[in-house]
Amino acid sequence: MTLLEPSPAHGPATRSALVEALARAAAGVRLDADDAAALLTATGPDLEALLDLASVARDAGLEAAGRAGTITYSRKVFVPLTTLCRDRCHYCVFVDTPSQLQKLHKPAFMSPEQVLTVVRQGQALGCKEALLTLGDRPEERWPEARAWLDEHGFASTIDYVGHIARLITAETGLLAHLNPGVMTADELRVLRPTAPSMGMMLETTSRRLFEEPGQVHYGSPDKDPAVRLAVIDDAGSARVPFTTGILVGIGETLSDRAESLVAIRDAHERHTVAGQGHVQEVIVQNFRAKPRTAMRGVADADLVEYVAAVAVARLVMGPEMRIQVPPNLSDPTELDLLVRAGADDWGGVSPLTADHVNPERPWPHLDDLAARTADLGFVLRERLTAHPEFVRDAGTWIDPALHGAVAALADAESGLAETKGRAQRPETSRSLSERSETKGRAQRPETSRSLSERSETKGRAQRPGIASGAARAASDPLALSDDEWVALLTATGDDLGALAAAADDVRRYTVGEAVSLVVNRNLTSSGLRAHPTGEPGTYTLDDVEAIAADAWDLGATELCVQGMLPASEDPVGYLAIARAVKTAAPGLHLHAYRPQDVTDLAERGGLGLDGALAALRDAGVDTIPGTGVKVLSERVRGLVAPGDLEIDRWIAAITAAHRAGFRSTSVLFYGHVETAHERIAHLRRLRSLQDAATIAAAGGGFTEFVPIPLPGAAGGVSLVAGRSALDEHRAMVAVSRLLLSGSIPHVQIPWTRVGQGAAAELLQSGGDDLGGTLLDGRVKPEAGIEHGLELPATDAAAIAARLFRPFRLRTTDYGTPAARTPAPRTPARGAE
Repeated sequence: MTLLEPSPAHGPATRSALVEALARAAAGVRLDADDAAALLTATGPDLEALLDLASVARDAGLEAAGRAGTITYSRKVFVPLTTLCRDRCHYCVFVDTPSQLQKLHKPAFMSPEQVLTVVRQGQALGCKEALLTLGDRPEERWPEARAWLDEHGFASTIDYVGHIARLITAETGLLAHLNPGVMTADELRVLRPTAPSMGMMLETTSRRLFEEPGQVHYGSPDKDPAVRLAVIDDAGSARVPFTTGILVGIGETLSDRAESLVAIRDAHERHTVAGQGHVQEVIVQNFRAKPRTAMRGVADADLVEYVAAVAVARLVMGPEMRIQVPPNLSDPTELDLLVRAGADDWGGVSPLTADHVNPERPWPHLDDLAARTADLGFVLRERLTAHPEFVRDAGTWIDPALHGAVAALADAESGLAETKGRAQRPETSRSLSERSETKGRAQRPETSRSLSERSETKGRAQRPGIASGAARAASDPLALSDDEWVALLTATGDDLGALAAAADDVRRYTVGEAVSLVVNRNLTSSGLRAHPTGEPGTYTLDDVEAIAADAWDLGATELCVQGMLPASEDPVGYLAIARAVKTAAPGLHLHAYRPQDVTDLAERGGLGLDGALAALRDAGVDTIPGTGVKVLSERVRGLVAPGDLEIDRWIAAITAAHRAGFRSTSVLFYGHVETAHERIAHLRRLRSLQDAATIAAAGGGFTEFVPIPLPGAAGGVSLVAGRSALDEHRAMVAVSRLLLSGSIPHVQIPWTRVGQGAAAELLQSGGDDLGGTLLDGRVKPEAGIEHGLELPATDAAAIAARLFRPFRLRTTDYGTPAARTPAPRTPARGAE
């Protein structure tokens, strides 16, 4: 890829300095801040040359490390231990005030049980790192934080961080990476036995951004560059493998960026032991503007400047350093530039939790990241939170208390993560109560009982209360019996409130606070006719092209197509629709064809399931709607939907789609004749299908679950006599979130069935998504199911705002839509 031409702003003197700096870099000369500043001005052919040098340096470092052609990442869970902070950074949406916490029904600190709920789910998904991120010393600013710490027996937030880190490793075997902000030398030493690595972004050495009113770090005592540099130095003295880096685009100058990189290198080199410094990776992170911040109107970091910063970081730091770029903060098409710039690590990526610091930028799916990495000519390998060099020299860099836990997860030869097994609780781990006694503190509250003590209640004859059952469901959804799940599903009154709160906590600490929506339009494929008939709701292939082009021009990123073709129509019509959509709007994501539709193509077209799915893929289908089933019960199907595909055939079709690499939605239509036990059996079956898709490792599986009630004010038949329709929905959404947690990540609220007001309530019961806008469009709007109902993005954003939650537009598979400007076009066929 060729980048921008040289900027006319770069005069002859700058150009001369750049050429000289490029020559010094090519000769392997140690670069100073002036060299780095000159290199940061590179554009056009100079930038191409800079990228080539950075790539060569990176490749040499990987070869010397014994892992040529490898890009690493850490499989993690993100634990936002507290969102209170004493700083006031002008670009941050991570932090809350106590009043905001109250409105969100959110605690000042995550409890040990809430932490373990998230970490255990990550453990089940193969995570080995628990990233503890939090605000700096909130007790110094907020009395509410001080009161919580006092009530729970902790001297400080840092004290609680160490306690939670020990708990995580003892109970799950995962390794903590601590990111609590500024730490003193004594705190670093105290925390060292609790985590094999720690981190804190330098961000910048610019004192102007810290001292000048109105700048991004003004009023934030922990953003003093001198203080942060001292932390990096103290980490070296304490022999702590340390992660740091710079933030690009927050108002710093090119000289600031250059000086920041050189300052990190100098600190790293000051603490070298046997040729190894303590900075294990340098993150080069691009600024992304966020709503509700002072910098919301500032442009995101310029791509060329960002890529140049990555390349200069590589050349300043040298071949041996790991240079990390967060993959969720760049569009997938930009990752090739970042790799060309010398990056060799994607950092922590979670299969479970959101990026709580950047909630609008979801992590890439790990299968997609591996495929994209392979496309760039590299192999993706999992590492631990401590990089391989530090793992192999654990005697120097890792506290003896953690040697066993690290060795249990590491490949002995490479020092990377051992991926054949899952993180296990170490044999030597003690219960939480035993550890509490050794700390000499007052007895912990009831929530701090050991896990073994809590698990004893599982085998007792008496049924636990709804609140405790919901807490157990949140911690381990597979531990509850069907009867216990039914008790939750039929909760009322305060019990239902406790259930909804537990589900919402699970939602908050896994998929995050964002409420998402896709801009889409529906098209009912059963309306296709080979020739115009004038029959309402019908259309031709010419109309399909016009509909797709119109949807794209209106800003849609998805066209959802489903419905069986009439027996009178050639089944090749399924493929013809797909091709027409992609011809008219190649960038439009085609979410098309239920298992029943795919089966119809397979049988009438003589292709078989696998052949039909391959043909649909070739025709342009991207993902599959998992609809066309009410409840996974033949009894229910026979009573309410005998025309639906038989349950075993539906399962065969969705399984084949997942095996073929298609992602799909999943649904439950409730309020018919199904029992509470049948609803629970349905959810369990979806979870087992998701497990099978994960094991198949083909990239397929369910992206979301949609609990859909019968239409009408009553919302269908209630499981509990006299329970309101809203409470019926709250219970269904909450149980869905809890039972599917750690398996199907997103719970979508069907606003077309429940209304926008109820949708807001259900977003507080475990829901995180509002589905689609369902644009009618200007071309044959009646050809889409549920036409006449639209949810403009502005209305969805207003719902999220009333809940004090961020809003984001998403793609069909929950990625971030690429920025685009609809191009002028002549009317498509059928648009007149």
